[in-house]
Amino acid sequence: MSDEERDAAMEKALKAMTAFSNKYTENTNTYYCSDKSIPAVVIKGLAEHKVTLGTPLCPCRFYEDKEKEAKEGYWNCPCVPMRERHECHCMLFLTEENDFAGEENNITFDEVKDLSGGFSSS
Repeated sequence: MSDEERDAAMEKALKAMTAFSNKYTENTNTYYCSDKSIPAVVIKGLAEHKVTLGTPLCPCRFYEDKEKEAKEGYWNCPCVPMRERHECHCMLFLTEENDFAGEENNITFDEVKDLSGGFSSS
């Protein structure tokens, strides 16, 4: 994949993961961290995995074999602990009781791009 193709794929994935995250916070009554660079970096990591693995594998964990984990699906966002217990290891989706929860459940594509350092390969 050329740098231009990767950048285009990353932009598309970043927009998709931003939209997904915003919809998920709305549907689950969860919030982003008060420091919006946290969700921005996590969303970027999800987008990178979407491009490289074909699925949004949690970027906040260590995996011996990322491809195997992606296929199994347990840690694909939203992961099983989040879906079952509202426990997000990445601090992407926070309940209002969480000390780090902000008041917002929306983040823009531009915020994600700017706060995560962008995605350009050049």
